[in-house]
Amino acid sequence: MKISLIVVIFSFVLSCSSTQKKSDSQSETTQRSTSIDPVENLVKEPSKVDLLSDFGKVYAESIIQEDLKEVLYTLASDAYEGRFTGEPGQKKAAQFIANYYKGLGISATNSEGNYLQEIPEPYFKGSAKSSSENVVAYIKGTEKPDEYVVISAHYDHVGVKGGKVYNGADDDASGTTAVLEIAKAFQKAVKTGNGPKRSVVFLHVTGEEIGLYGSKYYTENPIFPLENTIVDLNMDMIGRIDEKHKETPEFVYLIGADKLSTELHEISEAVNEKYTKLALDYTYNDEKDPNRFYYRSDHYNFAKNNIPVIFYFNGVHEDYHKDTDTPDKIRYDLLQKRAQLVFYTAWEIANRDKKLEVDKE
Repeated sequence: MKISLIVVIFSFVLSCSSTQKKSDSQSETTQRSTSIDPVENLVKEPSKVDLLSDFGKVYAESIIQEDLKEVLYTLASDAYEGRFTGEPGQKKAAQFIANYYKGLGISATNSEGNYLQEIPEPYFKGSAKSSSENVVAYIKGTEKPDEYVVISAHYDHVGVKGGKVYNGADDDASGTTAVLEIAKAFQKAVKTGNGPKRSVVFLHVTGEEIGLYGSKYYTENPIFPLENTIVDLNMDMIGRIDEKHKETPEFVYLIGADKLSTELHEISEAVNEKYTKLALDYTYNDEKDPNRFYYRSDHYNFAKNNIPVIFYFNGVHEDYHKDTDTPDKIRYDLLQKRAQLVFYTAWEIANRDKKLEVDKE
């Protein structure tokens, strides 16, 4: 995520000053609560939201720490040279992701079996020295194949600086890895005859660090019609803890869930209350928050097209955009729970009888 040093410092101070001290009895409640900060249309009783039966649970539970760790250590290794857009390390990562889907038996988006959506070099307006690629795979829906649930993350990072590899383990090998393991869980459902009703698109975008170019290109040149795209669930940095949550680590920031669809926010709260029980922090969902994270990651290019989104985020930490953002610092237990939350949310949206209602502008 491209954030100025001034904004990061101000965010850190603001987060620290807003941290609330809790008693031991309140601490347990915090871990199980559905919200830390107020948000419009907060669901007072999420357990009363009508969810699907639990038959997706077995697939969600197949997302495990060991698999997440194996993939993330690969993507965030020195061999991928910091994955800077257009450079060999990024292209190597793109091929790794494509091969992963091929190995799972998940389809490419064209008849030639090509998972790569090439973006020409001029599109980056001088920020990249060569062309680059989004990586796109999908599972075709069983009943509503022409409606699409998108699960996304950027896989690029900032490359090599001063001879040091910036591995980008949290930013955003964490989100990239989660998309891959969520895809694996959906494919397990397919193989047992429980494939999703709607098509699910697994979108790995390039060029985020230099200006959200990959997601911009996809929404300007969509492989699947935007008018039939139901939601984008986007993960950017979901493997760590920020200073605010040092004492209450089982959390995730949610941004955007209520911006376009009240129903999306309700579903998100309800699945978390029923399954993952993370503390959902809406601090950065506030329009008055100076960080304006809603506008700073790839989901926003979908939101601009009136597509409901959720942005999952763990906040900025001391290793943000440093060569010290390495895979040994990832909290794989938290990455697992956050990935499972995204899976449950996608599963619910992909299998409901009616598509999400967009009731806001």
